[in-house]
Amino acid sequence: MALYSEKVMDHFRNPRNVGVIEDADGVGEVGNAVCGDIMKIYLKIEDGIVSDVKFETFGCGSAIASSSMATELIKGKPLSEVLQLTNKAVTEALDGLPAHKIHCSVLAEEAIRAAVKDYYDRQGIAYDPKAFPDCGSCEGCHG
Repeated sequence: MALYSEKVMDHFRNPRNVGVIEDADGVGEVGNAVCGDIMKIYLKIEDGIVSDVKFETFGCGSAIASSSMATELIKGKPLSEVLQLTNKAVTEALDGLPAHKIHCSVLAEEAIRAAVKDYYDRQGIAYDPKAFPDCGSCEGCHG
């Protein structure tokens, strides 16, 4: 059995939505000190909907594929749906990740949440802080 699915390999070799949005409405950056991966997500929001999303990821193939798939899953979606995105949904959309690479999908979820929180902060939009946990570690908390 191959270590990575065809979808993971496709999103690694041909990542979608790579780049920077210079006038982004929200930016989220997260990292994992253990593996060294860093993800940065840029959001453009129009009428509460993600009209554009870009990412920059420094990391392994799984991190790049997770970032790419996560951006595809939220593009064109209202923020209420974006906040429902889980690392499990990213992993499933990629047809799975090896157990030791699940943290990559967690980083993608966390980067998107951080970008939405940044948007809310910039716009002065009230939110429940519990919707944006900042435990400082992505290991094992989202299985």
